[in-house]
Amino acid sequence: MRHDLTNFLRKWDYQPGELRVRRFKGRDGQEKIQLRVDLGVLQMEAEGRPDGKRPMGHESWLQFYQARLGEHIAEHGDDDGFALKSEDCQRLQQEAIQYYHRYICLFQLGDHPAVLRDTERNLEVFNMLETFAETPELGAALAIFKPQVLLMRTRAQGALALEADDPRGAVQAIEAGVEAIRRVFRDHEQTDMAEQASEVKMLESWLQELRPHLPLSKRERLESDLNQAIAREDYEKAAELRDALKRLKD
Repeated sequence: MRHDLTNFLRKWDYQPGELRVRRFKGRDGQEKIQLRVDLGVLQMEAEGRPDGKRPMGHESWLQFYQARLGEHIAEHGDDDGFALKSEDCQRLQQEAIQYYHRYICLFQLGDHPAVLRDTERNLEVFNMLETFAETPELGAALAIFKPQVLLMRTRAQGALALEADDPRGAVQAIEAGVEAIRRVFRDHEQTDMAEQASEVKMLESWLQELRPHLPLSKRERLESDLNQAIAREDYEKAAELRDALKRLKD
């Protein structure tokens, strides 16, 4: 049959535990992303909404509801009274899953700016649901996934800093990411779970790898030189270094 994918799938085997992703240009000239899964292939647009649809003429349901919110504020002066009903929340949740599939693929492809774009976009969905869902239960439906999105955003931020030869910036991004994930657990009164979360452990492991390779700051270099001067009993040099440290602190 013309639509039988058997030969296509045989040429691109599924491997359990391995994320198999590729990027290519489609017949329409637009970039596509394919993810091999056990029963076939998921294909997504590389830009815009992953399935290529434009709900209500907008790039996504998120943009549609953001536009509605803007109209409500323009009419009423604030967002009081604006609410997302069950159907609205379901649309945003289902759409967020599409973006989740794509940013996982994008990370595998090493497209960290696009990972940052899609993860920040999904965080906007979480915030909108938490703020405007008609009931708390609807707003909390995606909350369980927020640490994972923060993890992927932080991995993208750290990777971009390293690509720019800024290891200190990478460490700062990772530390901020760890704190953001812990804050999610604190906000849901799950402080004890924060240190056991796999997302926190993964980022802290990355920090342990990076910190020993950080370039020393000016203060750290002076302190290291001071310790060496004291060790070799060069007290004149040690005094100079202490003065330099004092001036630096001042």
